[in-house]
Amino acid sequence: MSEKMTEKTYRIEGLSCTNCAGKFEKNVKQLPGVTSATVNFGASKISVEGQTTIEELEEAGAFENLIIRDDQENDEQVRSKESFIKRNIALIISLGFILVAVISQLSLGEDHLLTKALYILAIIIGGFDLFKEGFSDLIKLDFSMESLMTIAIIGAAFIGEWAEGSIVVILFAISEALERFSMDKARQSIRSLMDIAPKEALIRRNNVEQLVSVDKIDIDDIMIIKPGQKIAMDGLVINGHSSVNQAAITGESVPVEKQLDDEVFAGTLNEEGVLEVKVTKKVTDTTIAKIIHLVEEAQGERAPAQAFVDKFAKYYTPFIIIMALLIVVVPPLFFGGDWNKWLYQGLSILVVGCPCSLVISTPVSIVSAIGNAAKNGVLVKGGVYLEEIGHLRAIAFDKTGTLTKGKPVVTDFIATSSETDINYLSIISSLNLISALKTLKAK
Repeated sequence: MSEKMTEKTYRIEGLSCTNCAGKFEKNVKQLPGVTSATVNFGASKISVEGQTTIEELEEAGAFENLIIRDDQENDEQVRSKESFIKRNIALIISLGFILVAVISQLSLGEDHLLTKALYILAIIIGGFDLFKEGFSDLIKLDFSMESLMTIAIIGAAFIGEWAEGSIVVILFAISEALERFSMDKARQSIRSLMDIAPKEALIRRNNVEQLVSVDKIDIDDIMIIKPGQKIAMDGLVINGHSSVNQAAITGESVPVEKQLDDEVFAGTLNEEGVLEVKVTKKVTDTTIAKIIHLVEEAQGERAPAQAFVDKFAKYYTPFIIIMALLIVVVPPLFFGGDWNKWLYQGLSILVVGCPCSLVISTPVSIVSAIGNAAKNGVLVKGGVYLEEIGHLRAIAFDKTGTLTKGKPVVTDFIATSSETDINYLSIISSLNLISALKTLKAK
């Protein structure tokens, strides 16, 4: 019971593929003091039961240079991560060496010492992390994508094809960088949900009004919301009367009247009067926080297609390695083929057969779809239901407000006197401008 009470969730930065997620989860489970661990690849989070530290978790994810952060850490701090260039500096340097090597090859020849040295440097710099993980997997007889690529590059070096070896390294590094970029973009849609509610609120404590960060606001604090401001916390109205736009929470764009003892939600917009609200929930328990949690859980649920792809890749990688080995060995031994030629063919099979893109394609699609749907106000509770949506032929709705924007617009006006047409139009335009300015201010 005491171990279950120590369950904690951490954010993961740098997680680019389901294979890496599974490996990281396995490593964390083997840490002393950890009783259970579950990685949510879509949300890029890990839930850990037991006693551990962030340093130990980062050591468990060192094979992909994962960065671990506390889930409760300020979102602004989470976003202040390394730039794209800094994160991919080895890739950029390796690519530079390859370009210089190509120039050297054209001017000095492929067999020149400088040309070979440049290609070797490109392989070492660009493939260091790949080799480290690949050798580790080979020792454990774990036929991962890294071990497959390591065998291919060692083979290329063995037959003296340094250019091909460096190209394999750089292509794999580029694919890893693109996969990481794709997943980061997909997860960004969830972070955009977090921006719905303000990070600070005006709180009255001991008759003093002060701006307080939402994570430092306590239950029963008095929150003051002025016209045009977004509400930062869930609570009950204790003073004031206003209309609140709750579209971000309920989907209904028509403002709702709020008065004494009415409930208000974080992320909604106060449009008219000043409201005094008694906070009833911590920032982690607000309605918008629960919606975000549901979306993250939905991203963690595996769709049938994803489960099939993961299972397929598990058997596919060893199959490719065995096939490549047979291509290298059988023709020279039984049919008098040239060893160099068939070794080259076997290495080509290893490179072409890498299942990395196959494995990453389904989770990226699911995470992107669920995240973008949530951003647009639609909550899909997992990849299973997302796939089922594709089979729908008809949908029945019971609320017209759900399908329409619900935002009134001026389409026409009728004047009692033709002499006052311009005046009416001027007044309507002014009202429209005021409304637009209030909306911009709220955003």
